[in-house]
This record gives sequence, structure tokens and C-alpha cells, in this order.
Amino acid sequence: MQDATRVLAGDCTVTYERDDRLETRGEVVVLVKPDNTVLVHDAEGYQPASWLTRADVVRYASDADGVRLVAGSGDEHLRVESHETTLDTFAPVTPAGPEVGDCPDCGGPLVRARERVTCIGCHASYPVPRDATVTDATCADCGLPEIRVRRGAVLDVCLDRACASIDDAVRARFDGAWDCPHCGGTLRIRRERGLHAVCEDCDATHPIPTGVVVGACDCGGPRFETARGERCLAAACPARAP
Repeated sequence: MQDATRVLAGDCTVTYERDDRLETRGEVVVLVKPDNTVLVHDAEGYQPASWLTRADVVRYASDADGVRLVAGSGDEHLRVESHETTLDTFAPVTPAGPEVGDCPDCGGPLVRARERVTCIGCHASYPVPRDATVTDATCADCGLPEIRVRRGAVLDVCLDRACASIDDAVRARFDGAWDCPHCGGTLRIRRERGLHAVCEDCDATHPIPTGVVVGACDCGGPRFETARGERCLAAACPARAP
């Protein structure tokens, strides 16, 4: 994905087609964002006069007759044709969010936007779990901030998974420490489309909740304190069966 937004301004005819065809003309500013979202802004308000979110394809052409931009997504199409162009350029963009630290590589600010932490300076980017908190502590090995998650216990690990992963921290703490709620076998921590506790005897698989172990369930498995209250590791806890 490109790390710049195309900015086009001028006297344009804008045509949006889906079930109907809507054609407008005016002095507008057109933004094509890195994720292929196209926004057309006129003189009033914060809402675009026309837009197409995350287009499947965006085509651009410029010649003596002006600029033509066509975007399409499924049965939606947006076309911009300029009659007079006052601006046609690229502007660098990055994710924007709260500042959470400094980049150890370039010294630039690190910001958290949605489920990533990104450096504004060198554009290094790191995924973070949605429930993670970025702490004030820094990793002793690489200098990046540490994140805090709740996966059976409160765990502080490096932001960079390649440096110190959540999976490794959970394995170090809980691999082999719990008994299977179904057969009493030993549960091993594995990554299988998510972090799971898997029984080495009966192969029962239990997603590890976002929470902290607060005791043992009547079925023999661990109980977790989560944002929605206490629950057993097993979503269908055998102790609750009729």
C-alpha cells in the first residue's frame, strides 16, 4: 500500500453510479487515500460531497484535456473529470493516533492507531492486540515500548513480536500447568489461528480468554476473570452440563 495521498483540486465534474447516476460539478478537492478510499470535498461541512470507500481499483490519467480519475468497487463507480486543475500532487501520510513512545531506530514518534503502532519518522510498524496497553517501560533488548496483555496472567512483553512474543510468555507461564476440563490430561499452549490450550491426550482445544486466572473450576480446569465476569477455560464447561 502506498504511503501517500493523491490530492487533486480544481473545477471538476463528479459522477457517482450505483443504482442511479448522480452528476455534479464544482470547485472540489479530491483525495485518494493509500487504501484506495476516494473522497470528494466541496466548500461546505466535514462530510464528503461524494466518496467511494476502499475501491477495488483506481485508475488515473492526465493529458492536455485534463485529469480523469475512475474508481470502482463492485457495482459502485466514481468518476472525476477536471475542466481546470489547480493542484495535482501527492502528500505523505501515516496513521495518526496517540503518541506512545520514541522509535529506537530513528528517534521519531511512535503513535498507536487502531491495531498498530507506527513510527512517523521511518514508518516502521508493529501490530498490537486490540486489548493491549502500551506501557511507559521500554524493552531492555531493543528499546521499543512494552505492551501489557492479560492472557492467564498480566504479561508485559516487547512491542516487537520478533523480540519477545506474547505466545512465548504464555507458554513459559502456563504450558503444561493446566489440566484438561474434559479428560484431565495435560494442556499445552499452541498457536492455531489464535492462542489455544490443547490437550495432549484427547486433543480438546480451548481458546485462551482475555483475562487472568483466579482459581480452579469445578471441572478441574482454570477459571478466568474477564471483562464480562468469571468463566471457565472451557466455553462448554463439563461441570455445567445437565
